[in-house]
Amino acid sequence: MQDASNKAWSGRFAEPVSDLVKRFTASVEFDKRLAEFDIEGSLAHAQMLNKVGVLSDDDLSAISAGMAAILEEIRAGKFEWSVDLEDVHMNIERRLTDRIGDAGKRLHTGRSRNDQVATDVRLYLRAAIDTLVVLVKDLQSALIELAEKNIATAMPGFTHLQVAQPVTFGHHLLAYVEMLERDRERLIDGRKRVNRLPLGAAALAGTSYPIDRHMVASLLGFDGVCENSLDAVSDRDFAIEFCATASLIMTHLSRLSEELILWMNPRFGFIDLADRFCTGSSIMPQKKNPDIPELVRGKTGRINGNLMALLTLMKSQPLAYNKDNQEDKEPLFDTIDTLIATLRVYADMMRGVVVKPEAMRRALRQGFATATDLADYLVKRGLAFRDAHEAVAQAVRYAETARKDLAELTLVELRSFSPLIGEDIFEFLTIEGSLAARDHVGGTAPQQVKAAIARAKQRLTST
Repeated sequence: MQDASNKAWSGRFAEPVSDLVKRFTASVEFDKRLAEFDIEGSLAHAQMLNKVGVLSDDDLSAISAGMAAILEEIRAGKFEWSVDLEDVHMNIERRLTDRIGDAGKRLHTGRSRNDQVATDVRLYLRAAIDTLVVLVKDLQSALIELAEKNIATAMPGFTHLQVAQPVTFGHHLLAYVEMLERDRERLIDGRKRVNRLPLGAAALAGTSYPIDRHMVASLLGFDGVCENSLDAVSDRDFAIEFCATASLIMTHLSRLSEELILWMNPRFGFIDLADRFCTGSSIMPQKKNPDIPELVRGKTGRINGNLMALLTLMKSQPLAYNKDNQEDKEPLFDTIDTLIATLRVYADMMRGVVVKPEAMRRALRQGFATATDLADYLVKRGLAFRDAHEAVAQAVRYAETARKDLAELTLVELRSFSPLIGEDIFEFLTIEGSLAARDHVGGTAPQQVKAAIARAKQRLTST
């Protein structure tokens, strides 16, 4: 006969669960990280049951003392987790009952593991989001610090990975600050939908006990309650939304990683990464490999996979709770762990970037980066843009044959492509002239970059 004390539902069955099934269905090895949140939720539930007269003062006192002792055991690494007890909830409940007797058995009145786990996951994810918001801000700060040192450092801006127009390195870095700002907004906004209390939905239909869900929500810091009991226990859209946001963050960092890898390559030579973020080769002694950006690029696929796993998990589930939902935790936990680790190392790495302005400027001289400035010059003197475009295209072809930059052509050579070109043209063909001409909000002119940095700093300090 199965030991009824080991299962919350064992009285219904005539034979024990096989050891193979126990191992297959148990979640305690990964959901035990929810332990502190499970205790927090249980204490709020107990306080509410006491307030509505379902739980006596003595029971509440015993439960509170017992949970405090269990929390100490868990934090000290002395708590003995059992696969036989399936999950974090039953492990803690069994330990509580062992310590305080029948009062521990009364704790589960008016709730189910269905609404209990949904609450625990929301509490856990809420705390993770709060940590991630801080880490995103720190990475933004690191990028801003580097941008501030390179407000006027000229580099090629690329389209199709071909030299397009001059930009400043500071301006380029601020593009990622903007991406991360939207990511931070998504985290903060998504937190609102995480911060709803499922507890009180019980298994799926609510409970016949006179519970006060709003009291529990207040005790746990939730903004409100999940309004429908079926939805409360069964949906995981809040976790999916978070993983979608995480995928976007990692995608943005993967794009930056790709650029760091390219810029560090001697063919570019735009930057160098601090040695502590790189590794060598077991056979080639000269190698300095950008392992961190490469790993971030690779881990992005892993995070995207976690998002797909959760979407697929939910796509065919009927209401309400199904055992499938046990599979929500590992992808979610892995996403949180990976994202936290990535943001921490990335901020540290960006503070160790060494910029090489001379290499950036050399690259600018190889791609006729001020060709658009010459076209704009002609348009401002009355030539239709398409005609200006054609004239400059011919000038570029000529300069390429002569192995000169546009700014190195003589006035006579330039005027052969348009008589509208005057002696002042060389002001517009210089890299500094091109940068200074983009003097508007969002432009790459150094004074605009400086203003953008000030605005970015203000956003970080105000939110």
